[in-house]
Amino acid sequence: MAPLKYCLSVVLCSFFFLSEAQKLPIEYNFGEKYHDRYKYSNLLDIAEDGMGGSILVRSYYSGIILKPKGYYIEHYNKNLELIAEYNYKLRGLDFINSFVKDGQLNLLLLDYNLSNGTYDYVVHQSPIENFNFSSQTILSIPSKSVPNPLDHNYYNRNFSKGFTTASFFNQDKSAFVISTHFKKGKEDKHMLYMFNATFNKLLEYDFSRDLEKKNYAFENIVTSKNLEEVYLVGKAYFKKKRFAVTDRKFQYELLKLSKEAALLQVFDDNNRFSESLKPIIVQDKLICVGFYANSKDNRYNGLAYFDLDPITLNINVKKYNPFSEQFMKDKFGNRDNSEIKNLVFKDLSLAPDNAILFNAEEYFVTSGVRADPSGTRIKTNRYHYNDIVSAKLSTTGDMVWARNIKKTEVTQGDGAYASYSSITKGGDTYYLISTAAERPLMLSGERLFFKQGFSRNRNVFMIMLDKHGKISYEKVIDGHEARLPLMVAVPLINHKDKSMLYYAKNGSRKQLVKVQVGIASLP
Repeated sequence: MAPLKYCLSVVLCSFFFLSEAQKLPIEYNFGEKYHDRYKYSNLLDIAEDGMGGSILVRSYYSGIILKPKGYYIEHYNKNLELIAEYNYKLRGLDFINSFVKDGQLNLLLLDYNLSNGTYDYVVHQSPIENFNFSSQTILSIPSKSVPNPLDHNYYNRNFSKGFTTASFFNQDKSAFVISTHFKKGKEDKHMLYMFNATFNKLLEYDFSRDLEKKNYAFENIVTSKNLEEVYLVGKAYFKKKRFAVTDRKFQYELLKLSKEAALLQVFDDNNRFSESLKPIIVQDKLICVGFYANSKDNRYNGLAYFDLDPITLNINVKKYNPFSEQFMKDKFGNRDNSEIKNLVFKDLSLAPDNAILFNAEEYFVTSGVRADPSGTRIKTNRYHYNDIVSAKLSTTGDMVWARNIKKTEVTQGDGAYASYSSITKGGDTYYLISTAAERPLMLSGERLFFKQGFSRNRNVFMIMLDKHGKISYEKVIDGHEARLPLMVAVPLINHKDKSMLYYAKNGSRKQLVKVQVGIASLP
């Protein structure tokens, strides 16, 4: 096994030869390539180990007909060296999330208990120094088994098929909320539970009485520092049996839960409708930011900003910042019937002066039919990861700038290799994307356009938007040289040292790649 230092020097020399000169203030470290016994797997999560290293959790598949066999766990130290592996042969459970606390790896899973007729939220826990798992059930919900209980997507929720559930962690994973919805005949029950990182239940709320006219699909949460309040934002779907073509079928609402009370707040007015809202606590203020659409318009028309009283949820400030004509033209061209399918938040952060920086991605799913080798027609889903919309709002909610990075990505398989990741430092935002495009087109007005390529090799680009919205980019890994593609959509982001850790895998080979931003440019 070659020393890590030698491996890094070889790869970095190749990198500088490809880039000729480093323009952006970024640095890359490549771990050693390791052999992997499981060719078919999906990366589920990367967690910090508390000592500068990382824990990776994968689900793996084997057999002539690929079937899930369990979870494969990898432990890397701070030097990106693989120090331990463990095959946890556990089948039949749905993975929800994982994290490390006090030297223990926690896997939160959903299990159907056939003997009890319940869906159980189960925690499997093990020391990371010597893997030996034990389990405990923290929540049980009576229900018949359903095909897909984790029915959490970003639109078109199905509330009529029996049992659905979703879980939402706060940013530092110190707490999480479990939402359960059970529908059978006239029985319609929606419960919310909040737990801390040691799996003690902090709050429980029966949301069923609020379901008379609407169904709720929550999307994002934020908690107070003392974990005594949690704020959930999501879509409230109206239960009207018939809708006109122009009718709005949902609205965004904010729910506050505490031991004392539960409060709801609606954002929409008569002619503006909120889209993709996300909450953030800025000092003593509760802020919700996102997008809005004008009445009867299929397109997002601008940025929405709401300053709320964190105690009463009264809206102190409401601002709608319309996109400029140039932005709308950049995004849609001259097509009046074009629309953004769905914008999913990827990152929401604060600049040093508490200005709000955020970015979202246009994401949607299309379906088709294909024939397998036997001639049987099979329905397939295609997952689209398109344009990035990035924006900056001042501390008072005014739009400073908004930019659109055009790209088109579609996959039928593992979405970890598509999409992008982002991190901010000092008011600058860095984006890492993986694309088959050889290079972007630089259009007028410093607009980037990554066309969908056809190569199997994936190039990695770093894009930077500075605090003024000025854009620059750099190809950092050439797909013809680096044969291990990065899972750019599933990074481990360290906000303290402003780094992003990625898993790179292709077939039976794997390695880690660490990207650090905001460093001084090399000569």
